Amino acid sequence: MLSQLVAQSSDYVLCRIRAEYGEMPGLKLTPAQAQRLLGLDPESCDGLMAGLVTSGFLARTRDGAFVRRDPSFVR
Repeated sequence: MLSQLVAQSSDYVLCRIRAEYGEMPGLKLTPAQAQRLLGLDPESCDGLMAGLVTSGFLARTRDGAFVRRDPSFVR
């Protein structure tokens, strides 16, 4: 039951992150800013943001901030 609740919470936060980046083109968040915006502890935020980087939705800048990957980017 708890694992299902955690999964639902994670899904909600992932949808919220995608929505924030969709509504604000050019949004660039440092890890600390993302934690504050989403109200998450550092470990949870890092894990979710890393997952979005791995999936190709976000990218990391040289200074470590998170930005939305250019949709025209093709691997």
